[in-house]
Amino acid sequence: MIARPSFAAAPLGLLAHVPNELRGRHCHDTAYVAIVLEGGYQEAGDEGRFDVGPGDALIHHDFESHLDRVEARGARVLILDLPPTLAGAPHVRGRVRDPDALVRFASRDAAAAAALLVEDFTALPAAARDWPDLLARDLRTLTPFALADWAEMHGVRAETLSRGFRVAYGCTPKAYRADVRARAALAAARASGESFAAIAHRLHFTDQAHMTRAVARISGVTPGRWRARQLITIQR
Repeated sequence: MIARPSFAAAPLGLLAHVPNELRGRHCHDTAYVAIVLEGGYQEAGDEGRFDVGPGDALIHHDFESHLDRVEARGARVLILDLPPTLAGAPHVRGRVRDPDALVRFASRDAAAAAALLVEDFTALPAAARDWPDLLARDLRTLTPFALADWAEMHGVRAETLSRGFRVAYGCTPKAYRADVRARAALAAARASGESFAAIAHRLHFTDQAHMTRAVARISGVTPGRWRARQLITIQR
């Protein structure tokens, strides 16, 4: 029997973060968009590290993990469902022109708020600030490489690599790569008819059983069950 992971809530509507709040690395099982209304925070997660302030919007796909470091002034955020149109956006960070209008629409009509968000959202590219961000970017490519080789190539002491990355992202590089790879396997299982053995090989899992455990670890459901759910949805 698969133990269901513990997921953090992302309640729709207005959310207030207290000054200097630190939310350790956590995972949400639902997709959403966070629009910053006041204050700001730094988020470091499976899609990178971002400093956000008023007018910034962050897309979160289901089963992503991240941590949040709130500024001394705190933060006020609007949480909306992720519109399907933005689910495949090239970047997860963007800007909205009128966040207050989103608040007004969200209080009356969720569909109208989603439509306005799609219209207002302008994607922004991610920018690496230092070596932990560069390492996270390279880990997200899912190209196999030895961490010791990466450290040597970038002039980072091998003994500080794991510690420095954990400070920035809340987990070790190995754990980060494992989560990113598990999410890639889940996406492939849900989106295509590619065999599970082929997905496991392409994403450099030891074998199909290894991939099954990885997907179940982050989502609580095996790839086979996810694919069955997708087929039922399509047939409807």
